[in-house]
Amino acid sequence: MPVAIALAGFVVLIGIPAATRVARGSGVKDPQFVVIDEVAGQLIALIGVPFGWKTFLAGFILFRGFDIVKPPPVRQLEALPEGTGIVVDDVAAGLYACAVMHLLLHFGLLR
Repeated sequence: MPVAIALAGFVVLIGIPAATRVARGSGVKDPQFVVIDEVAGQLIALIGVPFGWKTFLAGFILFRGFDIVKPPPVRQLEALPEGTGIVVDDVAAGLYACAVMHLLLHFGLLR
């Protein structure tokens, strides 16, 4: 688990300045071709989750669901400036997905 946390943190740390540069260079507030934010969110969704195709699929679906629906405060985080807003909203969606994943695992609804 420490490796997953470190990897997710590393992706966030390089993702924010990278997304800022791409947003500035393209003139687009949240360029859809920037995917490092999705990588960060997906990594966070899977922190502490056992390896397996079912958990990976559930984590992916949950992360994408929270990323699309954007429950509070995920949508509000998009308003942060430049790369911070691009990346941090996906971090929050990943945290929601991670919490639900652990609840599913705890109650035996996912194995």
